[in-house]
Amino acid sequence: MLQGVELVAVSKRYGGAIAVDAVTLQIPRGVYCCLLGPSGCGKTTTLRMIAGHEAVSEGDVLVDGRNVTNTPPAGRGTAMMFQSYALFPHLSCLDNVAFGLKMRGVGRAERHTRARRGLEMVQMQAYADRMPAQLSGGQQQRVALARALLTEPRVLLLDEPLSALDPFLRGRMRAELKRLQRDLGLTFIHVTHSQEEAMALADLVVVMDGGRIQQAASPREVFDRPAAAFVARFIGGHNVLGRPGAQVAVRADRCRLVSNATNADGPGVRGTVSLVEYQGASVRVALTTEHGEDAVAILPDAVFYADPVGVGQPASIVWSTADAHPLSA
Repeated sequence: MLQGVELVAVSKRYGGAIAVDAVTLQIPRGVYCCLLGPSGCGKTTTLRMIAGHEAVSEGDVLVDGRNVTNTPPAGRGTAMMFQSYALFPHLSCLDNVAFGLKMRGVGRAERHTRARRGLEMVQMQAYADRMPAQLSGGQQQRVALARALLTEPRVLLLDEPLSALDPFLRGRMRAELKRLQRDLGLTFIHVTHSQEEAMALADLVVVMDGGRIQQAASPREVFDRPAAAFVARFIGGHNVLGRPGAQVAVRADRCRLVSNATNADGPGVRGTVSLVEYQGASVRVALTTEHGEDAVAILPDAVFYADPVGVGQPASIVWSTADAHPLSA
C-alpha cells in the first residue's frame, strides 16, 4: 500500500468523556476519503487530530510513514480547509490566497505570482482584487481551497466544506473537488454528514458512530454490504429487518410490492401501507409490518401505477434471498 495517512489506536478524551475511541485506519496516498456519520460521532475530532489542531490522548498519527503525533500543524504536510472558510475580510482574494506564503517569508512578487496560479487552479483568477464580502459562498470556498492548496500539502483536510452551499452549487463544487483531487493526486480527507456527498466523492467511506469506526470500505461495498444495522440505517435505502443477532439488510430498490392475495416466491413481510410517496421516476411505498417494523419498497413509477396501492391497504414487500445481507450483532 502506498503510504498516506495512518491512525494507530487513536483516542481523544475530554475529562471522562471519550470523543474518539481507539480508532485505527489506513488511508492510502492519493485516495479521496470521506469520514461519514451523524453529529457527535467523532469525525471532526478525528480530522482535527490529523491536522494537529487537537491533541491526541492516546495512539499515533502517521503521514507518509512519519509519526507526526506531536508535530505542530505547519510541520505535518497537511492543510485544512475549515467549514467557515476563515477568509480575512480586510484582504483581497489574492492576498488571502498568498497569506500562508507571506507567513513563510516569501517575497511579495513571488507569492502573488503563485497566488494567481492558485486562483487559476480554481477558476477564480478574475476575482483576484475582490474582497470576500463581494463573493458568493461558492466563490469564497474556491478562494479558501486555493489558499489551502498553495502550501503544497500532501494531505488536504476538509471539514464539512459543502454544508453552507445551496443544493445546485453543492453539486457543482462536489464535481470540482473530485476533479482537483484526481488532477493533483493528493490525499483528501473530507468530513461530512451527507450520505449522498460521501457516495459521490469518496474512494474510501469511513462510517463512524460513538467515536468508533463501524465500517471502512468503498462506497459500493458500504451500500451493498453494510457491516451493521447502524450503517444500513444511516446510509439509507435499506430495510433492516429481524431481531438483533439475526438481522438482515435488504435494499429498498431490490424489493417488490405485492398484494396479500399474491403467492409470491421468496422471503418477505406483510403489513399495512403507511405511506405512498411519488418521487418522479420512482414511488416510495412504506409498510408497517405485522410485527411493528417499518419496511420500504422503491418501485419504478410504471411498475407502481400498473398495480397501485393506497394508504391503509394490506400489502407485502418481498425480495430474493440473494438480496438479503446478514448484519453483525
